[in-house]
Formats: sequence, C-alpha cells, structure tokens
Amino acid sequence: MTGERRRVLFDINHPAQVHLFRPLVRDLEGRGHETLVTSRDKEITTELLDAYDIPHECLSTEGGGLLATAAEMGVKGVRLYRIARSFDPDVVVARPNPPAIYVAKLLGARTVMLRDTVIPSRFLRACYRGLMLPFVDDLCAPEGFETGLTGGRNHTLGFQELTYLHPDRFEPDRERLERHGVATDESYFVLRFAAWEAYHDVGGGGWSTAGKRELVDALSEYGTVYVTSEAELPSEFAEYELAVPPHLIHDLLYFADLYAGDSQTMATEAALLGTPVIRVNSKVGTHEMHNFEDLERRGLLYSFRDEGRALARARELIRGEETDWQRRRRELIADEPDVGAYLRDLILDPDTVERDREERRLTAPSS
Repeated sequence: MTGERRRVLFDINHPAQVHLFRPLVRDLEGRGHETLVTSRDKEITTELLDAYDIPHECLSTEGGGLLATAAEMGVKGVRLYRIARSFDPDVVVARPNPPAIYVAKLLGARTVMLRDTVIPSRFLRACYRGLMLPFVDDLCAPEGFETGLTGGRNHTLGFQELTYLHPDRFEPDRERLERHGVATDESYFVLRFAAWEAYHDVGGGGWSTAGKRELVDALSEYGTVYVTSEAELPSEFAEYELAVPPHLIHDLLYFADLYAGDSQTMATEAALLGTPVIRVNSKVGTHEMHNFEDLERRGLLYSFRDEGRALARARELIRGEETDWQRRRRELIADEPDVGAYLRDLILDPDTVERDREERRLTAPSS
C-alpha cells in the first residue's frame, strides 16, 4: 500500500452507514490519514455518530415525500460542496447518492461507492445508471448485483456488514447490556419493523399490524420481547420498545435467542452474528437478494412472504433443539474475505488492489 497520506471524506445518510463506515474511519485515522464525516439527520444517524465520538458536519434533515427529498438533496449538495472544497478530499466514500457523487466529480476526488440494495423501479434504475454511475470510479456490491460501471472499476464483495461485525472488529459485551437492564442469561427476542418509505422499498411490505401483534404475543410466552421500529410504534407496543442505546444493538442481537422482522439490514446483521432470523418480506421469491439466499442456504436465516408461516417457524425454532448457530457463523466467516481490509486498501491504493485481484485470478486453479 502506498505511504502517501490521504484525505478521505465519508458521507453518511443512514444509521446503518454509521456502523459500516466507523471501522474504516478509525482504521484510516490510526494509519495517519485525515478523515471528514458529513451526516444527514435521519432517524438516529447523528445520535450514533455522537455515541461513537465521531465528529461530523450535519448537512440536512430528512424530508417527507419526493419533493421535500429533492429539495433536501439540493440544499445538501450546496453545503457538501462548500465543506468538501475546504477539506479538499482525495477520496469520497458513500452509498450511491447524487450530492456525494457530483461534489467528488467537481473537486476531482475519486469516488468509492458501496451499493447493497435492489432498485425495483425502472425509472429509478434508469436515473441511477444514467445520472450517477458515469461519475463513479469504484463501485462495490455483493455477489449477484449488477454493478454496471463501464468507465470505472467494479468490485464484488461479500457481506459488507462484516466490515464491522467480523470477530476481529466486534466483541459482544454482556456487561454493557446488563447495565441497561437486559438479562443476557434469560431468553429474549429482538423485533425490527421497517417504515417501507425508502426508494428501494417501493412496492414492498412486511409484517402487518395484526401480524406484529400476534408475533409479540407469541414470543412473550417464551421470554422478553424488545421492539425497534423505523416508523412510530403504535401505543400497544410501547411497553416492548427497545431499552438499550442504539449503539448497543449488535450486542443485543448477538445474545438474543431469535430475531424477527422485515428490516433488510438488521436481518443480515443478526444472521452474521449467529442469531436465528425470521424475515417477512413481500418480495421474497420474486426480487430476492443474493445475500438472503446465501444466509438461508447456510441455515442462519429464514425468509417468508406469509407471516403465518413465519410465525410457525419462529415457534419451531424457539421450541427446537438446534444449538449450532455459532458453528454456522464460524463457517461463514471462514468462507468470506476480510471486507473491511479490502475496502481500506481500495480507498488508499486501488491500483494495488486491482493488481492483487488479477494475480489471484491468474493463479487460481481452473475448474
């Protein structure tokens, strides 16, 4: 890797991106590189950054609806340009979003974009391909995704969540949870419900209100239930609302007996931590993502369109004798590359990463 000092700007728009980019920020800073984090006030994004003691510049607040979001992106773009011009980044790292891509292009910075969601709308896919991809230098996506770069470099990565959940970077801590009233030696379950308002959620859906009620009632027979939701929870679920700070969610998932919900990211996180997952999503079987198919093949996650079948499987898992979840997790980790190290090296020296990849391809045994 090159010894040249880099200035790297991370643009963070969602809570999940805080977890994704945090180890990279720490790693780069520890190696003497300079970082700048910009943020968006969406759900608990800024709260998480503060909890992790990551300085950041908040550029905008989440808007409601298409017009408000478009206006927000305009305001954010102007503010990002001003801040970035002063920082003068060598590299801009983000999920694909127009302000980050265009500002990087205007300033002559290299763009590293990480994609992990399917875009269901033809119109949005056309905008993505025509208005963003031509300006991206390095695009990273899991296996099975169409990356689509013609002028830049495409990178197929494994589970991007392993950037922060790999055992080398994450060690669960019972005491942190117990200080917030979670008894890790007793049965408990974590439920996560999405708001279904993001662009990639168009046409999709998860647990119904009645299904959520039935799920909570059923799991309460076996242990404590913790519920977290993107949308405001109905008052009937208030007593189950998550009792720990958001930055401890992965500790909570690790020691849980079961995760159930319709959130994409948290379902993947729970499975990668070796916690059995029940996932309900209306797109199962039609527009399924490769990562969920892989996790289901490994016996770490179960996906359903029908919430009645999902609830029945949850009961079976709770009552059953399966105890090899951590073995399945270890096998997955052993099969996966170190995504965090790959991304760090890609940010610092993409040419070396490309040469190493080509050398591995040329020396790999033929099938």
